Amino acid sequence: MFKSLHLIVFSLSLIGTINSLLDHIPREENVLVLTQNNFNDAIKDQLMLVEFYAPWCGHCKSLAPEYAKAAAKLAEDNSNILLAKVDATKETDLAEKYEVRGYPTLKFFKMGKSMEYGGGRTSEEIVRWLLKKTGPAATELTTVEDAKKFQESQEVVVIAYFTSKDGDLSKIYLEVAGENDEIPFGIIYEKSVADSLQILDDKVALFKKFDEKRNDFVEELKADLLKKFIHSSSLPLVVEFSHETAQKIFGGDIKTHNLLFMKKSASDYETNLETYRNVAKDFKGKVLFVVLDVDDDEHEKIMEFFGLKKEEVPSMRLIRLEEEMTKFKPEKDDFSADYIKSFVNGVLDGTIKQHLLSQDLPEDWDKLPVKVLVSSNFDQVAFDKEKNVLVEFYAPWCGHCKQLAPIYDQLAEKYKDSSDIIVAKMDGTANELEHTKINSFPTIKLYKRETNEAIEYNGERTLEGLSKFLESGGDYGRAAEEVKFEKFNLIHFKNFFLPRNPTKKKSNLKLNIKKMNYNYFFVFVLNFIVNKFSFFKWEIFEVIFY
Repeated sequence: MFKSLHLIVFSLSLIGTINSLLDHIPREENVLVLTQNNFNDAIKDQLMLVEFYAPWCGHCKSLAPEYAKAAAKLAEDNSNILLAKVDATKETDLAEKYEVRGYPTLKFFKMGKSMEYGGGRTSEEIVRWLLKKTGPAATELTTVEDAKKFQESQEVVVIAYFTSKDGDLSKIYLEVAGENDEIPFGIIYEKSVADSLQILDDKVALFKKFDEKRNDFVEELKADLLKKFIHSSSLPLVVEFSHETAQKIFGGDIKTHNLLFMKKSASDYETNLETYRNVAKDFKGKVLFVVLDVDDDEHEKIMEFFGLKKEEVPSMRLIRLEEEMTKFKPEKDDFSADYIKSFVNGVLDGTIKQHLLSQDLPEDWDKLPVKVLVSSNFDQVAFDKEKNVLVEFYAPWCGHCKQLAPIYDQLAEKYKDSSDIIVAKMDGTANELEHTKINSFPTIKLYKRETNEAIEYNGERTLEGLSKFLESGGDYGRAAEEVKFEKFNLIHFKNFFLPRNPTKKKSNLKLNIKKMNYNYFFVFVLNFIVNKFSFFKWEIFEVIFY
């Protein structure tokens, strides 16, 4: 008895000591202000989310009121979770220790150990993520009142009823719940409580405050099937593309996306959106319907990728993000429900062929030593069985392509009178080929006469090297099969960087990025970096593929 009482007194005194330590740390709107001097004491034995910020950072300024609201909400609920912030431009040692490479960076500390924050940027999302990380995987709902309150607590919630607490089905459900940081999960073991929500024995229901309001999981309860159901059902029928929704769009199993480009300011925006939403119901779980506001300048690069101009909207494009990415374009801009359905069904059943970008063929395409190729004349020129045809696939913005240009002109001048050699080039960003995928710039290929075999060049980009490549029939400088850009691409930040310590002197950085075709996900990644780190501009990017 005495021993137990002693432990209680000791525990209370320890809590009092911790609280007194925190009392000496200044606060701004319920957020602790940490420095090198108080950081270790603050995070010790605590549950704490820490924001590393820069005073000049626009995204940090946008986060500040939401962060303060989250701190206030937790304090109001008497939560033991605390929010704190560190000025990383002053506390450079802390920034380096915790590998702060951009602003804001948020890290969650649990008893002194850190992990990356993976939630959203609104106060509700911050609180929800923290409660999920510090509480049970699913909240047990024991009364009808609890169940109703939980159902209405968030935009999306998942609730299940199981007849057995220790059964395999409830274990699978709790496993899925524990892996999901975004959605609250409830669990019921009382039939009367389940009946109040009309949830059947050993079944799962997803409740939401939009679209159909409710979706019931009717398949066999397996983890992978339940995850897929939750992902597809928790998304709106039509998802508006943004930084906040991109992870949900690209993170799931649905790899076919139907994109509608519209001006949000247009008078027919709501009408077209409602039609689009109604059609989306028929393709739920198979095709993701996405809308992009073209008034948003951040979407300009995505429009360029699809070959769209603002004056051409509203317009629709479908993209399949499989191993080989393919794009599809409807024959006309018809936004009736029947036409949208027929277009999507045509892509799914294979009757509609992929859309390939192509420039118009210039009238003087063959007047200069370097012949100009576009999609429409590529096969005719490159697959001429009587000639060896060298083709450079370039991008107008590529620095290495610009460096190569005078050398390539000299090469063409050297062989302009040859009867069996053609030197040509094609803008790989404005022209696409069904049989050839270009993942890097510049890419140089020799199409051999008679066989039309395509041999990629991987030698020095010099007049001598390219001449040897041509004259050897593609043997000199030939790229090995296993290194044909299958492993990685590089993005080179020419003038800026993501340093281990953002306050140190700027230098160049090369980042390895998993191979992904230049698709709208790739555009999003670059867009995200540019907008996350406000001192970046699009012009600093140069995509280099060696």
